[in-house]
Amino acid sequence: MLPVSSISAQKTYYEVLSVNEGATYDEIRAGYRFAILNVHPDKSQANPDSLVPSGKQGEFLSAQKAWEVLRDPNSRAVYDKQLQTSRQNLENVAYEIGVEEMTTESTDNLTELVYPCRCGDYFSISSCDLGEMGIVIGEDGKIDFQSLDCTSASVVLECASCSLKTRLVINKSS
Repeated sequence: MLPVSSISAQKTYYEVLSVNEGATYDEIRAGYRFAILNVHPDKSQANPDSLVPSGKQGEFLSAQKAWEVLRDPNSRAVYDKQLQTSRQNLENVAYEIGVEEMTTESTDNLTELVYPCRCGDYFSISSCDLGEMGIVIGEDGKIDFQSLDCTSASVVLECASCSLKTRLVINKSS
Protein backbone atom coordinates (compact mmCIF):
# COMPACT_ATOMS: atom_id res chain seq x y z
CA MET A 1 0.00 0.00 0.00
CA LEU A 2 1.34 3.41 -0.99
CA PRO A 3 1.02 6.60 1.00
CA VAL A 4 -1.48 9.04 -0.38
CA SER A 5 0.47 12.11 -1.40
CA SER A 6 -2.35 14.56 -1.73
CA ILE A 7 -6.05 15.05 -1.90
CA SER A 8 -7.69 18.08 -3.30
CA ALA A 9 -11.34 18.88 -2.77
CA GLN A 10 -13.07 21.51 -4.84
CA LYS A 11 -12.57 24.47 -2.48
CA THR A 12 -9.80 25.48 -0.11
CA TYR A 13 -10.72 26.87 3.30
CA TYR A 14 -9.79 30.32 1.99
CA GLU A 15 -12.25 29.93 -0.88
CA VAL A 16 -14.96 28.73 1.51
CA LEU A 17 -14.59 31.98 3.48
CA SER A 18 -14.05 34.11 0.33
CA VAL A 19 -10.71 35.51 1.49
CA ASN A 20 -7.26 35.48 -0.07
CA GLU A 21 -4.49 33.30 1.32
CA GLY A 22 -2.67 36.29 2.79
CA ALA A 23 -5.75 37.47 4.70
CA THR A 24 -5.41 38.86 8.20
CA TYR A 25 -7.22 37.41 11.20
CA ASP A 26 -9.85 40.17 10.97
CA GLU A 27 -10.46 39.47 7.27
CA ILE A 28 -10.82 35.74 7.98
CA ARG A 29 -13.24 36.45 10.82
CA ALA A 30 -15.31 38.76 8.61
CA GLY A 31 -15.33 36.13 5.84
CA TYR A 32 -16.47 33.50 8.34
CA ARG A 33 -19.28 35.70 9.67
CA PHE A 34 -20.46 36.48 6.15
CA ALA A 35 -20.35 32.81 5.12
CA ILE A 36 -22.21 31.64 8.22
CA LEU A 37 -24.91 34.29 7.85
CA ASN A 38 -25.53 33.15 4.29
CA VAL A 39 -25.94 29.47 5.14
CA HIS A 40 -26.99 29.36 8.81
CA PRO A 41 -30.31 27.55 9.33
CA ASP A 42 -31.73 30.36 11.47
CA LYS A 43 -30.80 33.07 8.96
CA SER A 44 -31.78 31.34 5.73
CA GLN A 45 -35.24 31.87 4.30
CA ALA A 46 -35.27 28.58 2.35
CA ASN A 47 -37.55 25.83 3.71
CA PRO A 48 -39.02 26.72 7.13
CA ASP A 49 -39.93 23.06 7.80
CA SER A 50 -36.36 21.76 7.59
CA LEU A 51 -33.83 22.21 10.35
CA VAL A 52 -31.03 22.88 7.85
CA PRO A 53 -31.98 24.00 4.33
CA SER A 54 -31.25 21.52 1.57
CA GLY A 55 -27.73 21.92 0.16
CA LYS A 56 -26.74 24.40 2.84
CA GLN A 57 -25.68 21.94 5.55
CA GLY A 58 -22.44 21.07 3.74
CA GLU A 59 -21.65 24.75 3.20
CA PHE A 60 -22.35 25.50 6.86
CA LEU A 61 -20.08 22.68 8.04
CA SER A 62 -17.36 23.74 5.58
CA ALA A 63 -17.44 27.30 6.88
CA GLN A 64 -17.23 26.03 10.47
CA LYS A 65 -14.24 23.79 9.66
CA ALA A 66 -12.50 26.57 7.71
CA TRP A 67 -12.88 28.93 10.66
CA GLU A 68 -11.59 26.33 13.14
CA VAL A 69 -8.43 25.82 11.09
CA LEU A 70 -7.72 29.38 9.90
CA ARG A 71 -8.41 31.25 13.16
CA ASP A 72 -5.49 29.55 14.96
CA PRO A 73 -2.04 30.61 13.67
CA ASN A 74 -0.52 27.16 14.30
CA SER A 75 -3.24 25.15 12.58
CA ARG A 76 -3.30 27.71 9.75
CA ALA A 77 0.45 27.29 9.23
CA VAL A 78 0.06 23.51 9.08
CA TYR A 79 -2.85 23.86 6.64
CA ASP A 80 -0.91 26.31 4.45
CA LYS A 81 2.01 23.88 4.28
CA GLN A 82 -0.31 21.00 3.33
CA LEU A 83 -1.97 23.18 0.70
CA GLN A 84 1.39 24.14 -0.77
CA THR A 85 2.56 20.51 -0.84
CA SER A 86 -0.70 19.46 -2.44
CA ARG A 87 -0.30 22.04 -5.20
CA GLN A 88 3.27 20.96 -5.88
CA ASN A 89 2.28 17.31 -6.09
CA LEU A 90 -0.58 18.10 -8.44
CA GLU A 91 1.76 19.95 -10.78
CA ASN A 92 4.22 17.03 -11.09
CA VAL A 93 1.86 14.29 -12.26
CA ALA A 94 2.54 12.32 -15.43
CA TYR A 95 -1.15 11.90 -16.29
CA GLU A 96 -4.66 11.69 -14.90
CA ILE A 97 -6.78 8.58 -14.56
CA GLY A 98 -10.34 7.96 -13.48
CA VAL A 99 -11.65 5.37 -11.05
CA GLU A 100 -13.26 3.49 -13.94
CA GLU A 101 -9.79 2.94 -15.46
CA MET A 102 -8.49 1.17 -12.36
CA THR A 103 -8.72 -2.54 -11.62
CA THR A 104 -10.17 -3.72 -8.33
CA GLU A 105 -8.27 -6.35 -6.35
CA SER A 106 -9.85 -7.73 -3.18
CA THR A 107 -8.33 -9.69 -0.31
CA ASP A 108 -10.15 -10.56 2.92
CA ASN A 109 -11.39 -7.18 4.18
CA LEU A 110 -9.30 -4.94 1.93
CA THR A 111 -10.09 -3.69 -1.55
CA GLU A 112 -7.33 -2.07 -3.56
CA LEU A 113 -7.60 -0.11 -6.78
CA VAL A 114 -4.58 -0.57 -9.06
CA TYR A 115 -3.44 0.92 -12.37
CA PRO A 116 -0.36 -0.18 -14.34
CA CYS A 117 2.58 2.21 -14.60
CA ARG A 118 4.63 2.36 -17.78
CA CYS A 119 7.64 1.06 -15.81
CA GLY A 120 5.85 -2.26 -15.28
CA ASP A 121 4.84 -1.76 -11.66
CA TYR A 122 1.60 -0.07 -10.58
CA PHE A 123 -0.14 2.80 -8.84
CA SER A 124 -2.51 1.76 -6.08
CA ILE A 125 -4.81 3.03 -3.37
CA SER A 126 -6.69 0.99 -0.78
CA SER A 127 -10.30 1.23 0.26
CA CYS A 128 -9.02 2.19 3.74
CA ASP A 129 -7.14 5.20 2.34
CA LEU A 130 -10.22 6.26 0.39
CA GLY A 131 -12.39 5.73 3.47
CA GLU A 132 -10.19 8.10 5.49
CA MET A 133 -10.95 10.74 2.86
CA GLY A 134 -14.69 10.13 3.16
CA ILE A 135 -14.92 8.20 -0.10
CA VAL A 136 -16.43 4.73 -0.17
CA ILE A 137 -16.33 2.45 -3.18
CA GLY A 138 -19.12 -0.10 -3.17
CA GLU A 139 -18.83 -3.65 -4.44
CA ASP A 140 -20.51 -2.49 -7.65
CA GLY A 141 -17.70 0.08 -8.16
CA LYS A 142 -19.89 3.12 -7.48
CA ILE A 143 -18.52 6.09 -5.56
CA ASP A 144 -20.21 7.29 -2.39
CA PHE A 145 -18.98 10.51 -0.78
CA GLN A 146 -19.51 10.55 2.97
CA SER A 147 -18.86 14.28 3.27
CA LEU A 148 -21.76 16.36 2.01
CA ASP A 149 -19.69 19.25 0.66
CA CYS A 150 -17.66 17.22 -1.79
CA THR A 151 -18.70 16.08 -5.26
CA SER A 152 -15.25 15.35 -6.61
CA ALA A 153 -11.72 14.91 -5.38
CA SER A 154 -8.30 14.02 -6.70
CA VAL A 155 -5.54 11.98 -5.17
CA VAL A 156 -1.93 11.94 -6.31
CA LEU A 157 -0.59 8.38 -6.37
CA GLU A 158 3.07 7.44 -6.65
CA CYS A 159 4.34 4.40 -8.51
CA ALA A 160 5.68 1.67 -6.24
CA SER A 161 8.96 1.47 -8.21
CA CYS A 162 9.70 4.62 -10.22
CA SER A 163 9.30 8.35 -9.67
CA LEU A 164 6.16 8.75 -11.77
CA LYS A 165 2.99 10.12 -10.23
CA THR A 166 -0.56 10.07 -11.49
CA ARG A 167 -3.63 11.95 -10.40
CA LEU A 168 -6.67 9.78 -9.67
CA VAL A 169 -9.74 11.89 -10.35
CA ILE A 170 -12.78 10.77 -8.41
CA ASN A 171 -16.17 12.16 -9.40
CA LYS A 172 -19.40 11.50 -7.59
CA SER A 173 -20.93 10.31 -10.86
CA SER A 174 -18.24 7.61 -11.33
